Amino acid sequence: QVTLVESGGGPVQAGEPLRLRCAVAGDIYNSDHCIGWFRQAPGKEMEGVAGIEGTKTYLADSVKGRFAVSRDNARNTVYLDISSLRPEDTAMYFCVADPRWARCVGAVPGPRYWGPGTRVTVSS
Repeated sequence: QVTLVESGGGPVQAGEPLRLRCAVAGDIYNSDHCIGWFRQAPGKEMEGVAGIEGTKTYLADSVKGRFAVSRDNARNTVYLDISSLRPEDTAMYFCVADPRWARCVGAVPGPRYWGPGTRVTVSS
């Protein structure tokens, strides 16, 4: 059984920082799986924004300079840190896991495992 659970979302003011968490349960955390972060803004397509596998990380061009992805192996948790939120960051944020890197970062569709998502609403 694999479970991904996101937390940390909510209403925030533009310019504030935010940390999203993805708690990973099951036998994939230390196996050959990557963890990714996707988001879907209202009326827009799903977008892969970050990924991490071992020491390898990925950030989409649209979020570079403001987003960071990291992991805490002792807590089986992956973080998405946003340094300065913008109204356009308003979206549902999902944590995903897959054995294939390209799926974790949204280069190809279909990550195998998804969390239920956490909503981030940024007001200006």
